[in-house]
Amino acid sequence: MVSPTQSALSPEAATQIAYLRSPRAIRDRCQQLFDLACRDRLAHFRCDLSQLEATAAYVLHVTQQTYPDLNVPFHSRWRHFEGGDRLAYLANQLAPLSPLEQAQAKFDLAIVSVLLDAGAGPTWAYTEPGSGQVHHRSEGLAVASFWMVAQGLFSSQRDRPWQADAIALQALTPAQLATGFQATPTNPLVGLTGRATLLNQLGHCLTHNPQLFGHDLPRPGHLVPYLLNQAVEGKLAAATVLEAVLAGFSDIWPSRHTLHGVNLGDVWPHSALATDSPFAAFVPFHKLSQWLTYSLLEPLTELGLEITGLDELTGLPEYRNGGLCLDLGLLQPKDPAILQVAHAPSSEVIVEWRSLTVILLDAIAATLRQRLGQTAIELPLVKVLQGGTWAAGRHLAAQRRNGLPPLQIESDGTVF
Repeated sequence: MVSPTQSALSPEAATQIAYLRSPRAIRDRCQQLFDLACRDRLAHFRCDLSQLEATAAYVLHVTQQTYPDLNVPFHSRWRHFEGGDRLAYLANQLAPLSPLEQAQAKFDLAIVSVLLDAGAGPTWAYTEPGSGQVHHRSEGLAVASFWMVAQGLFSSQRDRPWQADAIALQALTPAQLATGFQATPTNPLVGLTGRATLLNQLGHCLTHNPQLFGHDLPRPGHLVPYLLNQAVEGKLAAATVLEAVLAGFSDIWPSRHTLHGVNLGDVWPHSALATDSPFAAFVPFHKLSQWLTYSLLEPLTELGLEITGLDELTGLPEYRNGGLCLDLGLLQPKDPAILQVAHAPSSEVIVEWRSLTVILLDAIAATLRQRLGQTAIELPLVKVLQGGTWAAGRHLAAQRRNGLPPLQIESDGTVF
């Protein structure tokens, strides 16, 4: 899939951009930094692989508490919609629609919700109407976005609330989001303006990519028929979904680093990889895009598709998984002072932390499979995350710091 921006590039430039948007590039570049860490040649972290078995044992313990039969679902946005009657309500609302239309509505919901998911901050809370339940952090953002979609905030058609379309998204204001999230000066939500801008940009991207999102009233859900057409004999590679996500949504991200005039998104340079070529210094992560991809796989499987190559995607380098590695000693800061201050996502402290986390998640998954006598097909990484490393990192953060991660990040609402 070539985006309109990429189509104007030279063959060499297009190849470099395509590489930085691939899961292989994430592992390649993260592995380079991991190899340096194992030789104690990084500035900020060292690895202690003697803690790997104990970390895997703790992850397995946490997994078995929630999933004693080890029947673990995917790590996706849909887990945050579970609980209460939300999914039953959604099923009832979508029942009059065809299976294809239902999948499209679920794409709209998942895509908007994931893009609104970046860190909420330590004090924000959302009180769910009806149930009165109070939710924080990612769960709170999920529940709030669920009800914003239900109320038609992202739809320009009053009779079709369960959709998100270009017209409504481009017109969305921070004030509307603040109301939906119940954000106030006494209940502050980090990065509110950044979130609104991200959805505005989503609206623009929808109109600029008709081959993915349709010509008439473009919407994220039009990705469903596009992806169905990419399937071969009922099988669709997970990497194909990620490719479509990165091609279709690359221009929504704030412009941070560019290569050949293309906005790279969640891709950051590290000086340890620097050569005469700027291309060689970049480390891609695509955390939100990969989590979005994981979240789109379930509606596709409901249509009967078989998803292949799940483990081509990587673990998610964010503060729960990365926090687990720090809290259990797999990663050790060379200077403890870095734990006392907040760091921008562009800082080499964060780039190292995230890179090492990607590789360590693969190692934890491999260790778990060996313990359980399972294959990567039986226990894919997306289930290890859910069971799993994300939950274990969250438990440790709750026990040790009232939910805060061990390393603080300056969030603009678009990365973490």
